[in-house]
Amino acid sequence: MERADLLTEPGPQTDSDAIPAATVLARPSTELNTEESLAEFRELVASAGGVVSAELVQRRAHADPATLIGAGKVEEIAGVAASVEADLVLFDHDLTPTQLRNLEAALPCRVLDRTQLILDIFARHARTREGQLQVELAQLEYMLPRLTGKGKAMSQLGGGIGTRGPGETRLETDRRQIQHRIDQLKLDLESVRRVRKQQRQRRESTPVPTVALVGYTNAGKSTLFNRLTGAQVLQSAKMFATLDPKLRAIELPSRRKILLSDTVGFLRNLPHTLVTSFRATLEEVAQAEVLLHVRDANSTYGEEQKTQVEKVLGELDSLAKPRIEVLNKIDLLDAQQRLGLKERCAASGEVAVSARTGEGLEALLAAIDKQLHSDPVIEAELRIPQQEGAALAAIEAGMIVHTREYEGNMVRLTVSGPASLLGRLRQFRLREE
Repeated sequence: MERADLLTEPGPQTDSDAIPAATVLARPSTELNTEESLAEFRELVASAGGVVSAELVQRRAHADPATLIGAGKVEEIAGVAASVEADLVLFDHDLTPTQLRNLEAALPCRVLDRTQLILDIFARHARTREGQLQVELAQLEYMLPRLTGKGKAMSQLGGGIGTRGPGETRLETDRRQIQHRIDQLKLDLESVRRVRKQQRQRRESTPVPTVALVGYTNAGKSTLFNRLTGAQVLQSAKMFATLDPKLRAIELPSRRKILLSDTVGFLRNLPHTLVTSFRATLEEVAQAEVLLHVRDANSTYGEEQKTQVEKVLGELDSLAKPRIEVLNKIDLLDAQQRLGLKERCAASGEVAVSARTGEGLEALLAAIDKQLHSDPVIEAELRIPQQEGAALAAIEAGMIVHTREYEGNMVRLTVSGPASLLGRLRQFRLREE
C-alpha cells in the first residue's frame, strides 16, 4: 500500500490494490474551470486504483521551465507529501523530461504526469493481445525521451499507479533495446491492421454498413451498445473500461442489418501517442458509414467534451462523416430539464436516449435508418409463385410487407427493403418506386 496527499476526504477503495495518491493540479490547459478539471482528474485517479489524499492548485501566468510550478510550490508540495506519507504526486499536466527529473529530485516520492496516468489506466484495462501491444507501444514512445528522469523506477516492475510495466518482461533502460522493441511493436500492429483490413474486405463483400459509437469516456457507449445489441460488453463507471472494439449485428426498423461498433472513449488532451498507437482499433471509426456521437446529457461541461471528441475525429480524418448526436443518460434529468432537452432535440435533430432504461431507442434506430445511404431501402411490387418458398422466406426475414394478395398459385406483394435483397429477387419484380 502506498500513501499520498490531498485536501479532500479519501474515496472508497474498491480494488484490492487501490492506493492513496497525491494529486497536484497545475494550471488547467482547457476551457474547463478549475472544479470541473479537478473532478475529471479525480475520476482518472480512481480509475487507476488510487485514493486522493490532498489537492493543490497552482495558478501561474507562465509555466516554470524547470519545474512547471515554481520553486516555492515545489517546497509546499514536498511538505504536504511528507506530512501524509504520500507515495505519489500526480500532475494534471504533461511534464517535460527536465521538469520530471527536477521534480523527482525535489519531492520525497514518485512523480507522474497526466499522460503517464492515462497510460497506466490503459495498461490495466487492456485484455486482448492487440490492446496490450497498443498500450505498450504508447508507453515506450512516451518513456523513451524521459529515461534519464526515471532513475531506479525504470529498472523494475512494481505495484500501484505508474509502475504497471508496458511489457510482460522487465523494461530495459537501454535506448537501443527500447527502440528495437518499438520497431517490433509497430510491425506486430501492422500485422493486426492487415488482418483487420482482410476482415473488413470480407464484410464489404456483403453490403452490411457499419455504424460506430464514439464519444467522451464514461458517456455510456458500452451501456448503449449492450442495450441495442443484447451483448454483454463490460459496463463500468471507470474511465476507459472499453479498449478493444466490439462488433455486433442489429436490425433497423427498415429491416436492414447493420454492424454496430463500440470503441475506446476519448478524453481532453488525450495523449497523441495513444491516438497513434490505437489507430488500428480506431480504423473502425474511419471505415464506418455513420457515427453515433454519444454524449452525457447530465454533464455540466458537455460542449467542452463535444469539442474534444471532434478534435480526435479530426485527427482520424472522420470529422466530415455523417454523425448523429445522441444525448444519453436522460433518466438522470429532472422533469424541467427533460422538457428543455426535448425542445432542443426537436430543433437540432439530436436524439435523447437513456441506455439504462431503453427510452428513446426507437427514435435512435429510425435516425440511423435515415442517415444510411449504402444499400438504400426501396419500394417494389413483386409477383411470386407460392412454391418459391426460399424467396418468400427471404422477404419475410428482410423486408417490410405492405400488402399481400393471392392470385391462384401466385402471391402479389408490395414491399420495401434493401436494394441488395430486391436485386436478388429481380425476376419477380413488377414495378419499382
